[in-house]
Amino acid sequence: MLQISNEKIKEYELEKKLYSLKTLNTPRSGKILARWLIGIGLFGFVVLFLPWQQNIQGNGTVTALNPQDRPQTIQTAIPGKIEKWHIQEGQYVTKGDTILTISEIKDEYFDPQLLTRLQEQLQAKEQSIQATKEKVKALDNQIAALQQGLTYSLQKAQNKLKQAQYKLISDSTEYQAEIVQNDIALRRFAGAESLYKNGLISLTDFETRKLKRQEVSAKLISLENKVLASRNEVLNAKVELSSISAEYADKIAKSQSDKSSAVSYLADADAEYSKLRNKYASVEVRTTQRSIVAPQSGFVVKALKAGLGETIKENDPVVTIQPDKPMKAVELYVKAMDVPLLSKGRTVRLEFDGWPALQFSGWPSVAVGTFGGKIAVIDYVNSQAGTYRILVTPDPNDQPWPEQLRMGSGVYGWAMLNDVPIWYEIWRQLNGFPPNLQSAPTEGEQKSK
Repeated sequence: MLQISNEKIKEYELEKKLYSLKTLNTPRSGKILARWLIGIGLFGFVVLFLPWQQNIQGNGTVTALNPQDRPQTIQTAIPGKIEKWHIQEGQYVTKGDTILTISEIKDEYFDPQLLTRLQEQLQAKEQSIQATKEKVKALDNQIAALQQGLTYSLQKAQNKLKQAQYKLISDSTEYQAEIVQNDIALRRFAGAESLYKNGLISLTDFETRKLKRQEVSAKLISLENKVLASRNEVLNAKVELSSISAEYADKIAKSQSDKSSAVSYLADADAEYSKLRNKYASVEVRTTQRSIVAPQSGFVVKALKAGLGETIKENDPVVTIQPDKPMKAVELYVKAMDVPLLSKGRTVRLEFDGWPALQFSGWPSVAVGTFGGKIAVIDYVNSQAGTYRILVTPDPNDQPWPEQLRMGSGVYGWAMLNDVPIWYEIWRQLNGFPPNLQSAPTEGEQKSK
């Protein structure tokens, strides 16, 4: 061993002579283990090249596709006190069935004859409105009569004024003629007086002419008074014409003022009548709200208020109803980075709580106890913790979903993508990369999202 001599010792001779070397032989079990490890390694290496279907995983619950089929909480529209329960939890109710009866707790609705009282007020207000309309109509007729009377009175006064003016013209003409006659009489009297002084005429002729002058003078004075009287008549006719307009204007203004007051009262009465009608309708509807009825057929899940005599507020939840025969769906929540890879109509495998299943996410063909579905809705905004919700409906070409599924049951699902080697999927998972597609979603798929 130390290469001191040229003679070599054969190994098999040493093994025969030395017991310690005999005990150092490789055990048989170690060889078997080595063979198994090599086989497993070769098998694992081969498995790395097997196809694996990529998928996007998510958790969710069972729900209904249509919002109207989801569990519904019924609220009371008015505050009140519970008087009677008409149902039990778990009972099936049809649309319109009475669930709960409540009574009023507001003093303004305590009167059991409130609707009758409001109806009487409506009738009284309607009669008042009708009487006011008749008053307005009567005032319109009065105003029309006053305007017609004003026209007639003005025509009468104008005619009287014209007559006075014509009479004044006639008297003035006669007065002017008499002035001429008076001038003639004065000249004749002056000539007769000169002749009488000269002894050319007798005293009788002189006195005759003097008497004639006096008569003419007296008649002139009379005609002058007559002219003055005619002028006064004209002035009086003008004053009467003006007073008629003022008198009728005052009467018409008063009637119009009364009409305006009546119209204003009518408008207020109409507003009060409308308020009374609104209140009557509200009370009538409120009366029907004392009975809380089922909005649709379904099962009573849970009574949220208990006992009799309990006071409930407005919009308080009273009971929860699960609609009958909902169109079931599954809502799954997926990561934001996986949403661009999804599209409507893509296949999804589902595992429901309570249904035993053996599933291989990458090999759906060997999965047992899973159910098929298709994506129907993809939300446009995130839901919780940065995830996005998708709605999955049953796949008509796959096994039907269990009839015993209840709303809110847990679901685990995975949306199937493309086939890749297992080694690629392991590498992707170790690096935290998102799944990828061999080709991006088509334009139709993107629009359908």
